[in-house]
Amino acid sequence: MGPPIVKLFREEGAEVLADASTLIGATEPAEVLDRAGDIDVLVANLDLAAYAARVRDIDDDQWMAGFDAMVHPLMRLVRAAAQPMIDRGGGSIVALTSSSPLRRMRPQATSYVTARAAQNAFVRSAGHELAAHHVRVNAIAQNFVENETYYPPSIMENEKFRDRLKSEVPAQRLGTPRETAELALFLASDASTFTFGQVISLDGGWS
Repeated sequence: MGPPIVKLFREEGAEVLADASTLIGATEPAEVLDRAGDIDVLVANLDLAAYAARVRDIDDDQWMAGFDAMVHPLMRLVRAAAQPMIDRGGGSIVALTSSSPLRRMRPQATSYVTARAAQNAFVRSAGHELAAHHVRVNAIAQNFVENETYYPPSIMENEKFRDRLKSEVPAQRLGTPRETAELALFLASDASTFTFGQVISLDGGWS
C-alpha cells in the first residue's frame, strides 16, 4: 500500500519521506523518524506474506517472525513518534493492518492472524492513551485489496478465487489501492480530528 499512499499524499501537496526498509532492527524505527525530523503524520505500512500452520505445527521461528515484522516495529514507530507529536500539540498515526482477526479465518492462518490482531489491539490501546494529547492513532484493517503481497493481479485468473470472492465478499470485487490511500488521507487529515483508536475495516464488507 505504500506507493499509492505516497502518490496520493504528494498529489495533495504533502512532503513525504518514504522508507521501504523492514524496520526489524530494534533501533531502526526511531532512526527513520530521526532522519525525518518534525512530522505531522506517520503512516506505518508493515506486512509479511501470510504464513500457514496448524496450531500443533506452529514453528517458534515462524511465530516470532510475524511479530518481528509487523508488531514490534509498529510499537517502536508509535513510541518514537508520540512524544514529539505531543510536544508540537498533536499529530496523526495511521497503521495499515488487516481485518483477518475480525472474523474467523481458515485455521491454518492462526500465527499470521494473531500477529495482525496484536497490531489492532495496540492501535486501540495506544489511540485511547494518546487521545488526550491530540495524537490520533488509527488503523486501516484491510483485506481483499489489490496488492502484490496478498492479492496480486494474477490471482483473478484463478477460478476458485473468483468464486470465493463472490461468495465471501459482499462487494464481490477486490478493493483498489487508491481506496486504501483515500482512507489513509482522511485519517491523516484534519477531517478526522475526532477519530481516536479506531480499527476501520476496508474489506468490501467481508468482516
